[in-house]
Amino acid sequence: MLIVMKADATEGQVKDVVRVIEGLGYKAHPMPGASRTAIGITGNQTAVDASHFENLAGVAEAVRVSKPYKLVTLDLRAEKTIVRVGDAEIGGEELAIIAGPCAVESRNQAFAVAEAVRRSGARFFRGGAFKPRTSPYAFQGLGEEGLKILAEIRDAYGLKIVTEALDESGVDLVERYGDVIQIGARSMQNFTLLRRVGKSRLPVLLKRGLSATLDEWLLAAEYIMSEGNYQVVLCERGIRTFAQHTRNTLDLAAIPAVRRISHLPVLVDPSHGTGKNYMVTPLARAGVAVGADGLIVEVHDQPDQALSDGAQALTLEQYEQLVSEVRAIHEVIAPAAVT
Repeated sequence: MLIVMKADATEGQVKDVVRVIEGLGYKAHPMPGASRTAIGITGNQTAVDASHFENLAGVAEAVRVSKPYKLVTLDLRAEKTIVRVGDAEIGGEELAIIAGPCAVESRNQAFAVAEAVRRSGARFFRGGAFKPRTSPYAFQGLGEEGLKILAEIRDAYGLKIVTEALDESGVDLVERYGDVIQIGARSMQNFTLLRRVGKSRLPVLLKRGLSATLDEWLLAAEYIMSEGNYQVVLCERGIRTFAQHTRNTLDLAAIPAVRRISHLPVLVDPSHGTGKNYMVTPLARAGVAVGADGLIVEVHDQPDQALSDGAQALTLEQYEQLVSEVRAIHEVIAPAAVT
């Protein structure tokens, strides 16, 4: 159920409704909007009796929700969520670009890429300290040492750090060194991990699972938000299909499909979505053209020597060209997106 407050409802009236919800043994999720506040109710096993709320001061209406998700929907929040990370943001007017190597391999490698990312005007740096690899013999990341290098990059260049956590102890470390917790495709339905990051103070970048439907992806976001963390960014990174010409199939139709359902910002990952260097820039352009709020792109100073995903990494020069092209596209479509 959603409790929709009147446009002139006071903060005190919102708190009164929250107290009633919690007094009934449910969890309240107030979501202020531009013109009104809506309060989502979770934790109920059966239908909630609307009569508890209809006569409370400041309440406009109580709306029953038939969808399996409640907090991610436009029913709760009509305006698009803007996730703020310090002085940077995802979902606002600026195209968010998150760039960096798949894995932090060394200090020299990470700093060489970070210099190019900073020079491009991007606000976010990505790099894996923990790498979930298909083979147990593949490079698994530098662990905490990699996180320390990422923290050095933030201090040196002012870039916000986006890095993946694989388990609950990994979340503790990312909270210490990073700015945005990435939940990778293989962890999208690790519900214990989702609940843990739902209690975090850091924003969460949630990648779509390898074979996840739209509903499964949004319900994974619902897990995070149900714990009280509403700073969630969705990321389409390609799904597994019968196609053999790409590593994955980048589902660009998911961007406008999500837009019709959810207020959460959506990014596109053309690197994992294709797995091939020469496809990354064209699919990045397409992602921005269909309305993505930003991109997450893999960049390496020496892709042929990369310890992880070198085949899909852009060179520094290719990355700079990509940024120039996608920003030009974003400038054209941004006014249309606003209207």
